[in-house]
Amino acid sequence: MNSDSIINSISRRDFIKTTAMAAVAFNIIRCNPRKEKPNLLFIWTDQQRADTMAIYGNRKIEVPNLNKLASQSIVFENSYVTQPVCTPSRSTVMTGLYPHNNGCIDNNIHLPGSIPCTPEIISDPDYRTAYYGKWHLGDEFFAQHGFEEWISIEDIYNQYFSEGRDKSLVSDYSNFLKSIGYEPDGDHGEFTRDYASKLPIEHCKPKFLEEKACDFLKRNKNNPFMLYVNFLEPHPPFNGPLNDKYDPTFVDLPPNYNDDLEDDEPLRYRMLKEKFYKEPYKGDPLKTEQDWRKMTTKYWGLVSQVDLSIGAILKTLEDQGLAENTIIVFTSDHGEMMGAHRLLNKTVMYEEAVKVPWLMKFPHLNSKHQFAKGRFGHIDILPTILDAMDCDHKLQGESLLPVIQGDKKHSRDVFIEWNNKNRDDEFSTKIKNVTKSEIQNAKEAFVRTVITQDGWKLCWADKDKSQLFNLNNDPYEFTNLYYKQEYETKIKELKEKIHNWQNDTDDKLVLA
Repeated sequence: MNSDSIINSISRRDFIKTTAMAAVAFNIIRCNPRKEKPNLLFIWTDQQRADTMAIYGNRKIEVPNLNKLASQSIVFENSYVTQPVCTPSRSTVMTGLYPHNNGCIDNNIHLPGSIPCTPEIISDPDYRTAYYGKWHLGDEFFAQHGFEEWISIEDIYNQYFSEGRDKSLVSDYSNFLKSIGYEPDGDHGEFTRDYASKLPIEHCKPKFLEEKACDFLKRNKNNPFMLYVNFLEPHPPFNGPLNDKYDPTFVDLPPNYNDDLEDDEPLRYRMLKEKFYKEPYKGDPLKTEQDWRKMTTKYWGLVSQVDLSIGAILKTLEDQGLAENTIIVFTSDHGEMMGAHRLLNKTVMYEEAVKVPWLMKFPHLNSKHQFAKGRFGHIDILPTILDAMDCDHKLQGESLLPVIQGDKKHSRDVFIEWNNKNRDDEFSTKIKNVTKSEIQNAKEAFVRTVITQDGWKLCWADKDKSQLFNLNNDPYEFTNLYYKQEYETKIKELKEKIHNWQNDTDDKLVLA
């Protein structure tokens, strides 16, 4: 099957049948009884780069609570998402399956009910379960997939509700703002992201989620629990109450800010770069170094804002006497370019978009802080959580506990996918000497990426330019080696790794 038909070739009935079979094949679970069951607190952000914390090299940005958590946790040196866009990445975190296996190969696709998430996999009635914040896996306002309590904050996904759902409803956050006297600015009685980003900090989404999460912890201090808290920030609109916290002159531009994307780089990436240069982003120009520094200060402000709420949640965990029996996970669903190669947002295979922070704390296992060297994939998050909660499992990833505990060397490659959906809005800018046919191919291109433990990275595209980087010598990806003859043997070796992974995971994309 080629990339032209991979999305549309599966009927709804066959898709549900296929994903149900995948669930049976990959999720074989048995939870062992414990005298004292560990709690799970999973905190994640949206679009947070790895280098927004001291442990990852950024000592300028103020995130004292994340820095403290990192000092107590297993910190994964290089951690990668399975696809650098929201829904697919989230689907992997919640199910332990690659996007092409769970069906969520692009944004706004519903995670099928036949694919279990963490609470359904563990399936222990003793646990109180809650999901607070951004979901982006379908039916945004409605409790599902084993979560008993549900708090919603996002109003832009109503149009994707399942048939029969009431699309006139608004999120819990919008109802909260109404209850304290704000007048909705949206067309359907909701508050837009832009409006919410201009509110005082005590009425913004992070504070709202913080208070809900702290209340949950207080109410369930005597019950085992699984609590997921998902902040929208530092996702666009890159605006918030801490916009002026950082001086633009204090910001360092990325080392690859001035990288020219040559003709051997993917056309889609080059067109995105032109778009960001020529078209202001939500009114903010991105032409000069000062423009990018100003945008970065606002991004940093959002990261610091979230850190405040994370600190309050962790303090409540401590105050309630829960910290010693609670597994804590912190990560993000994808990264953010923020000026690297003069690009913004995600959807590309560069390191800044596919790498995220990843912390795990296992106090009930007496795990000590360590910096886990190597390259790790989000596909291993859920297997590691299940292992720490004493649940036998069979998923596409593997538990990293043996690696953390020194019983096993981490040697597996990391695989990332990109499943395109012809984003026409990305191609409003024209590039000289590029044909309509080349643009169409760039719009349709799918990519499969392998990153090896020794630092080789192949991004293999079916209809656009492919990329090869040696991350040890070229960590900022200045030089694409794919079209240099002397690397043909290495490329062949890495392509074979991708083909083997495709065979193992039943990936139908044809790459020749």
